Amino acid sequence: MTTHDPDILIGIDGGGTQCRFALLHDGERIEHRGGSANVHSDFNRAVITLNDGLAALADKAGLADLRSARAYLGLAGVTGPEAASRVAEALPIRRIAVSDDRITAVVGALGARDGAVMGIGTGSFLARRAEGRVRLMGGWGLVLGDEASGAYLGRRALQRALHVLDGLAEATPFTDAIHARYDSSPVGLLRFARDASAAEFATLAPMILDAARAGDIIAWEILREGADYILHGLNRLGWTPGEVLCPIGGLAPHYAGFLPTDVTASFAEPAGSALDGALTLAAGVET
Repeated sequence: MTTHDPDILIGIDGGGTQCRFALLHDGERIEHRGGSANVHSDFNRAVITLNDGLAALADKAGLADLRSARAYLGLAGVTGPEAASRVAEALPIRRIAVSDDRITAVVGALGARDGAVMGIGTGSFLARRAEGRVRLMGGWGLVLGDEASGAYLGRRALQRALHVLDGLAEATPFTDAIHARYDSSPVGLLRFARDASAAEFATLAPMILDAARAGDIIAWEILREGADYILHGLNRLGWTPGEVLCPIGGLAPHYAGFLPTDVTASFAEPAGSALDGALTLAAGVET
């Protein structure tokens, strides 16, 4: 096995469901997938996932250790410098940088281009890069943010269904379907919402999309609210139609029918993934 090599680059993209690892050495890229790596919800589990994944990368690459590598980690749940330092200190790599997972997604999606990113999946965030400076917006989680996300839409759908039961809105086929799904009672809705994770709320997003396409007014209004948030956020970031706009995440492309045509005309394919972004940023870690 090889020992130390200053040209080893490691990128890690860690989320609440899975963690992806990539190692670049001598022109060869080696990848590995592991479990959850959300350092906010379960720090110890995340560290185990990261160390196990690094060990697997070293084994696949035929390297004795990775201490001399340059690594960049974009991890869900990294809320600031203190959390980043805790992660770095728990790993066997000397030259390492750690951030939350938004910046790696932005660098991966935009590549060398300036432009904006709308990351809309279970959670959400917006970002814009101009003249080398990246501004981020959102990504604060469902309790206080993640507007327009699948989780946010699911929670909003349950709220609107309760409004119908309270007599604040007229029932629609969509709210009827929501009621039927949860025992046609407020108790069923509340029981689900009490313990539901963001991912579980997001399971309602396909129902909302299908109902909106069928013309259901409440489903349409929920998605319109999400689109309004995206537009307002992009405007505050300084993005204007004609600049690159990369929709990433499973839900982002589905907003195309709810956004102005001059916005959707700016949609561009992502240059790469968040894992690609992590590798790009690893190359800039100080040697």
